[in-house]
Amino acid sequence: LGSRESVNIVLIGYRCSGKTTVGKALARMLSMQFIDTDQAVEKYSGRSIDQIVLRSGWAQFRALEKEVISHAAAKDNLVIATGGGVVLEKENIVQLRKNGFTVWLKAPPRVIKERMAQDELQGIRRPPLKGKNPVDEINRVLAERERLYEEAADLIVDTTSSDIERVCRIIIANMELINGKGRTHGRQLYRQSL
Repeated sequence: LGSRESVNIVLIGYRCSGKTTVGKALARMLSMQFIDTDQAVEKYSGRSIDQIVLRSGWAQFRALEKEVISHAAAKDNLVIATGGGVVLEKENIVQLRKNGFTVWLKAPPRVIKERMAQDELQGIRRPPLKGKNPVDEINRVLAERERLYEEAADLIVDTTSSDIERVCRIIIANMELINGKGRTHGRQLYRQSL
């Protein structure tokens, strides 16, 4: 892993775990460029995620996401907020970890449900992952992905509290700690709770 100035910060986690919000704040604090891979897929394809999934299915979205990930991972000095399912394709994580400090932003199902409800009130719609109501899917999908998130993470930060600045400070402090020590066997795992 290179210096903080050259390495990417990669945020992974379930929907509504705070990846975009934390990512934008981190990018501002560290004077880095921010990219949201879901937004990049939409820009690249000219369609919303909802449209891609409804017309072509999740497999098509994942293929587009893989292209965007490959492009972003080849760059330096980015804060990358990934889609919740980025961990489903192992190659995505391999690419992102080559030059990336990977942070799992973790929130319990109750908090995710509350945040999704707030998003719906603001007109933000998310397509179902398993053909059910997105809120009803949370427990099942999280259970399927938790191991993958943990395996991909250099750091796990609980985002139950909405103190974005504190989450950012935890990420920066742990990133500097890892950069100072290097990684053991390619990776060290740090857990932080708010």
